[in-house]
Amino acid sequence: MCGIVGVLGNHEVAPLILEALKRLEYRGYDSAGIATVNAGRLDRRRAVGKLVHLSDLLVHEPLPGRAGIGHTRWATHGAATVKNAHPHRAGKVAVVHNGIIENFHELRAELSAKGAVFESETDTETVAMLAALFMAEGLDARTAAVRTLGRLKGAFALLFLFDGEDDLMIAARKGSPLAIGHGDGEMFVGSDAIALAPMTDRITYLEEGDYAFVTRAGAQIFDAAGHRANRATVLIQLDSTRIEKGGYKHFMAKEIAEQPVVIAGALTHYLSAEGDRLALPEAVDFSSVDRVTMVACGTASYACHVAKYWFEQIAGLPVDVDIASEFRYREPPLSPTSWAVFVSQSGETADTLAALRYARDKVGKIVSVVNVQTSSIARESDLALPILAGVEVGVASTKAFTCQLTVLALLALKAAQDRGRLSPATLAGHLAALRSLPGLMNHVQGLNAEIAAIAGKLAEAQDILFLGRGAMFPLALEGALKLKEISYIHAEGYASGELKHGPIALIDRQVPVIVLAPRDHLFDKTVSNMQEVMARQGKVILISDAAGVAAAGDGVWTALTMPQVDPMFAPILYAVPAQLLAYHTAIAKGTDVDQPRNLAKSVTVE
Repeated sequence: MCGIVGVLGNHEVAPLILEALKRLEYRGYDSAGIATVNAGRLDRRRAVGKLVHLSDLLVHEPLPGRAGIGHTRWATHGAATVKNAHPHRAGKVAVVHNGIIENFHELRAELSAKGAVFESETDTETVAMLAALFMAEGLDARTAAVRTLGRLKGAFALLFLFDGEDDLMIAARKGSPLAIGHGDGEMFVGSDAIALAPMTDRITYLEEGDYAFVTRAGAQIFDAAGHRANRATVLIQLDSTRIEKGGYKHFMAKEIAEQPVVIAGALTHYLSAEGDRLALPEAVDFSSVDRVTMVACGTASYACHVAKYWFEQIAGLPVDVDIASEFRYREPPLSPTSWAVFVSQSGETADTLAALRYARDKVGKIVSVVNVQTSSIARESDLALPILAGVEVGVASTKAFTCQLTVLALLALKAAQDRGRLSPATLAGHLAALRSLPGLMNHVQGLNAEIAAIAGKLAEAQDILFLGRGAMFPLALEGALKLKEISYIHAEGYASGELKHGPIALIDRQVPVIVLAPRDHLFDKTVSNMQEVMARQGKVILISDAAGVAAAGDGVWTALTMPQVDPMFAPILYAVPAQLLAYHTAIAKGTDVDQPRNLAKSVTVE
């Protein structure tokens, strides 16, 4: 979501902050701004829209200073306007903020009663106003900031800069990530290590409730109780934070194309050298587990729904799947003999992190499946399993989804092995099927031109349905989500058997229906559903293998012939044409593929 960068440097910081904010563009934003301290005086520049507008403003109105903070804002409280853009300033204080201050109405009323005049509609301005009030009452910057933090309710990552203080930033986190970077006589703060990578490879992650006094000499970190805290400094691999398109027009296209490589890497990581045995950590032992609860949001939740089929069919282990934003509010009963699995690309998804904290001490083990091993969700889990997808910049998740599926498939196989449900020969067959996926994905990449042609037809539609049965049903949900995320076409995914229980009312000659159906034991039933669509003049786009396309017979609008794959793991392979359909449809419609409107890559507020 929003991005934060702070620099206490030895050179002009506005260009450094602007470049760092560009590295956070993938998170999603609608305005941006920078504040600096120069010759002891605070000043700021803010602009609506892409960072190029802020860059242009800085050319005409330079912002000197060697201490500064910057922000890319994704609007929550208040529209995307210059007045609502960060940094917010009151008196001697400038603030940037990720998250939501839940009691800002109460604070705003209190401050207004004391004469404060607000210029924005944001919750963040109350933070600056409160700190400024404390300083006006005689408190120094450090004490005023700590006193302010004590009044805030909600989730936040905050960075304070002060008039007259060119060697001080104050950072704080509660519910939203924040990291401190260490340089040579310089210090940096960022909401994402990616932003800081060009400036330093030494990072300290603030823990929940921490705040820090940052000077060029270092950082003094305190925990939520106000006690000095020692937080580890880790080295990040700069190669892993490199953000380049590599010759592709969009990050999404690059990330779709990377899937064979990253999935092969994940399999290598979790299998023996010969590839015929599971090599998951010893802590992964399902022999005494009687139920698994899986929690995630968006695309990651659809990965969990696919995995539910695997765990129950292969391992005979019951699985509950919950949307993270609903999980803790329905207060589900949990058992010490169950495990909770949390799936998140960023590892910072606010709802998923809150759900994890609800489950803590209620289940036997908390396992996370994440792409960022240093994330909050990974650090707060009993066991974190990296999906090894590499940096994913496109807002619409692609390679992270298929890597999540791959790791969850391996977990399901381990559960089956631990519970005595798999013979060695059957396990070897499943592993061979998984190892074949990278090669099959390369084959599907070769269908790019055919998929683009189909997408050209889809771009003319206003409504599109996706159908699937079994584990292909969650993939239908994911295909519909991917399409509407980046093309803005209304799309819905349904279980094929549910068609006649309502959605069939939508079918006419204007509605394309995409059917994800490898030739498996459910295929004949899916064909019956297709016939129901075609009888009502619906346009069926069948995605199946050669046997499925032949068996479907005449009447389909168009068909895409996929390579044959083990039906158990077909959702991993069939994710690729679903992604490419969405991508090429968005291209045909001329939308912003990598940064679709209203969306953010990492949702760090509830």
